[in-house]
Amino acid sequence: MSVVQLDVHLTDADAAAALRADVARGLTSEPKVLPPKWFYDARGSELFERITELPEYYPTRTERALLESSVDEIAAASGADTIVELGSGSSAKTRLLLDAFARAGTLRRYVPQDVSEAALRGALDQLTEEYPGLELRGVVGDFTRDLGRLPGGGRRMIAFLGGTIGNLLPAARAQFLAHVRSVLEPGEQLLLGTGLVVAPEVVVPAYDDAAGVTAEFNRNVLHVLNRELAADFEPEAFDHVALWDAENEWIEMRLRAQRAMTVHVRELGLTVRFAEGEELCTEVSAKFRRNGVREMLAGAGFELTRWWADPLDRFGLSLATAVRPGEPVR
Repeated sequence: MSVVQLDVHLTDADAAAALRADVARGLTSEPKVLPPKWFYDARGSELFERITELPEYYPTRTERALLESSVDEIAAASGADTIVELGSGSSAKTRLLLDAFARAGTLRRYVPQDVSEAALRGALDQLTEEYPGLELRGVVGDFTRDLGRLPGGGRRMIAFLGGTIGNLLPAARAQFLAHVRSVLEPGEQLLLGTGLVVAPEVVVPAYDDAAGVTAEFNRNVLHVLNRELAADFEPEAFDHVALWDAENEWIEMRLRAQRAMTVHVRELGLTVRFAEGEELCTEVSAKFRRNGVREMLAGAGFELTRWWADPLDRFGLSLATAVRPGEPVR
């Protein structure tokens, strides 16, 4: 019988306070910006699942295929007995890792972390049935601030998949990876998924599909603000925009006001004015190159141990090992 524990470090009140702070800061900044995590209410999560099935959206299926072909090598190279997954959601992709580490004979414990207590409870219920005897310890928290609350002990590998690292701007990215390194012992590992730089004609349609599902997903954040903060956005008065920034090598998703308008966010006592054509940035999704990933990891105190990429070089998986402070990184 599985041993199951759930640690809750993020409550609904915490999430509500974070939303208020992010919206107050983002809508009064120049240019206006909202963090992409607020896409994912129930409707947003449903829309994102539809996006992953679109012909244009290659990242999810490419990463899954890469995991399927690499998991046994990952398990052999890692030897971890504990898999920690950040932003686990339903833990669907992690089953590939769990099965591979079980085949390798090392798996003892799985620690999924997510902001959604409901999603974690559902995942743990399923995993209890699928992996009898596996120790399960869910952690409800924000991976940008609660990594220090992850359980220690054993030999851990933290998995951060889905290319989510690309949603962080460079300074926040470096801070996050340094935070990950600070909670790991020397020799413990990070398995990092990164979208890779591809031609604009491939990457842009992935974020601006012909069926308009991504546009609906993008505008959903305005529905979230209307519902949670008593705002009066007209979502359909904003056009979805996806642009490739060649200098920074990232995709930006924006919402562009079709006309001048004034929006009230009543719960914040905030009045926000948009000029015609003014844009609200809702997501950055950076893409990477292998050498850049190596340098990024080295800067945080990790050595790139193994690298896997799909045949078209659209997605990469890095197994990185935490080095001792002061030890040179190769």
